[in-house]
Amino acid sequence: MALINEAQVVLDLAAPDRHAATRVLAETLASTGRATDVEAFLDDVRAREEKMATGLPGGIGIPHARSAAITEPSLVFGRPTEGIDWGAKDGPATLVFLIAAPESGGDAHMQMLPKLAKALMDKEFRASLEAASTPAEVVEIVNSRVSLDEEPASEETKGATAGLHLVAVTSCPTGIAHTYMAAEALEVAAKEAGHTIAVETQGSAGSTPLSRSEIERADAVIFAHDLEVRDKGRFAGKPTIDVGVKKAVSDAPDLVERAATAARDGSHVLSVGSSEQPSRSEGEHERASTATKIRQWLMTGVSYMIPFVAAGGILIALSFMLAQVALGEQGAIEITKYALGAEGEYDVANSFSLLSLTSWAALLYVMGSAAFSFLVPILSGYIAFGIADRPGLVPGIVGGWIAATMGAGFLGGLATGFLAGFVARWVSGWKVHAGVRGVMPVVVVPLLSTFITAGLFITVLGRPITWLMDNLTEALQGMGGTSALVLGLVLGAMMGFDLGGPVNKVAYVFATTGLTAAGTATDAIQLKVMAAVMAAGMVAPLAMALATTVRPRLFSEPERENGRAAWLLGASFISEGAIPFAAADPIRVIAGSVVGSAATGAIALAAGVTLRAPHGGIWVLPLMGNFLMFVVALVVGVLVMTAIVVALKTIGSRTSSSDAGAQRVAA
Repeated sequence: MALINEAQVVLDLAAPDRHAATRVLAETLASTGRATDVEAFLDDVRAREEKMATGLPGGIGIPHARSAAITEPSLVFGRPTEGIDWGAKDGPATLVFLIAAPESGGDAHMQMLPKLAKALMDKEFRASLEAASTPAEVVEIVNSRVSLDEEPASEETKGATAGLHLVAVTSCPTGIAHTYMAAEALEVAAKEAGHTIAVETQGSAGSTPLSRSEIERADAVIFAHDLEVRDKGRFAGKPTIDVGVKKAVSDAPDLVERAATAARDGSHVLSVGSSEQPSRSEGEHERASTATKIRQWLMTGVSYMIPFVAAGGILIALSFMLAQVALGEQGAIEITKYALGAEGEYDVANSFSLLSLTSWAALLYVMGSAAFSFLVPILSGYIAFGIADRPGLVPGIVGGWIAATMGAGFLGGLATGFLAGFVARWVSGWKVHAGVRGVMPVVVVPLLSTFITAGLFITVLGRPITWLMDNLTEALQGMGGTSALVLGLVLGAMMGFDLGGPVNKVAYVFATTGLTAAGTATDAIQLKVMAAVMAAGMVAPLAMALATTVRPRLFSEPERENGRAAWLLGASFISEGAIPFAAADPIRVIAGSVVGSAATGAIALAAGVTLRAPHGGIWVLPLMGNFLMFVVALVVGVLVMTAIVVALKTIGSRTSSSDAGAQRVAA
């Protein structure tokens, strides 16, 4: 029997909301004898809707459920007289399909849903449904694209396409928002597709590695990452889908479907090369471009460096706060005289007193300075690690220490990191005699790669990079007035442009790596840059949270829910909290974000706000210099972006209403 007939078509669906509309469609289905209990079926549909809204982009709603109240697989079509909010991010639904499948109906539900969803992505199919004037036309249009397989799937086929066990690894440069958003999206998508999945989040909070048994029984693997996956060799021999982390956030169902296809076909199998470095498979398995690889290597170094920046910066900031209390206005300067092994009372180890506030300030300063001394070596070492894995660590860290000692700063760390990584990978790939192979990783590779990296930097690269770093620092320190305002505008706009994407990360990396050049100065331009970047990065999520609060009718239900979460994300300096809004309405949201974030960055930098901590948002306010102006800059940017987004959405909403009214009059 066909999935849909003329009695299951409602061309003028009148209902105030999606729940009422679903009831009308369910009662229509019951009138044809295909639903035995409307209330029981509606309970099953509502249970499904509570897990995730069933609105699709393009003005589509597809409520669906398996239910004991359904006698056979069925579709009911409704065309609302006015758009109905179905939870889609781009606006109300104008085409609605209710999908009903028997509870014991095998894979009918899983056949109908993807076929219908695919058909609805076709503009011609949607246009035909919108133009249909009779139920018979709708039935013909639907049956031409959506039908059940004539023969039921065999048990063997079912096992190949459903009930798979997948594993995934997610990671993003900072290991905060995208890492966990991608994991959640994959878990939801796998469950919706009838699969199970276990996800390893390689984030800033550490990770619990997937167990050997989980990996062994996995049918396929999904890597959604912007950093190199740690211990990728664990997954050798498994069909693998390898993409950037944003792909999992924006289109997890597609990744799950591709993983299921790879599992069925046995394609895209991950292999491991002779140098113990994972090699990318052939075919559809995505190859990262050179630019993407460079960004991944750079962000690997930055992600490992950030905890040192955070620990060192906060310890030094606390030290200065205590020193000013204990020693007066010059306390922050006096405390820098303390060190391990210093002469007389300035030797912290010998002169420390539990009852002395000065001793505690000195202790915090020494610990913070120690953490700061590792910044460039760690940056360099883990860039090399990203390129060559463990063989790159020794030459990278040693090269970074030499760069820092020569005064080449973070630019020197970048140079030694990339140089060490490529040299170590080159030496690791040598074909050597079996007798030498055993000592290659512990003796030959670190020895030769360190010699080449350090030697080249000391004799050739070090002096010009040091000169460049000195001039860059001098130029930054000379900024003030108009030039500081322009720098703040540019950095703020970059932070607001792609909300955690490459442009945002360039500005953030510029700020965090610049902290290495600030040293122990209390008013360095690098500290002002860090404050401006953090303030600008908080604008977008806070502005969208405010916009959904003051004008909730301009946003869908899921967006309003995201808005409530965005308050905390924005306050914590997690720009990614605004991504759901930008994905649904990129032009309006990004336009507002760029302008609002630029205003905040300019005000904060021009006002001289300073900050040593690379992250934390409002939670590190006590560690800021001139924190009141930080708050002022942030409030201005949030209000500016909110006003722009609300104004643009209001104009767009009026335009859409006018167009819809004109279409109804013409009809």
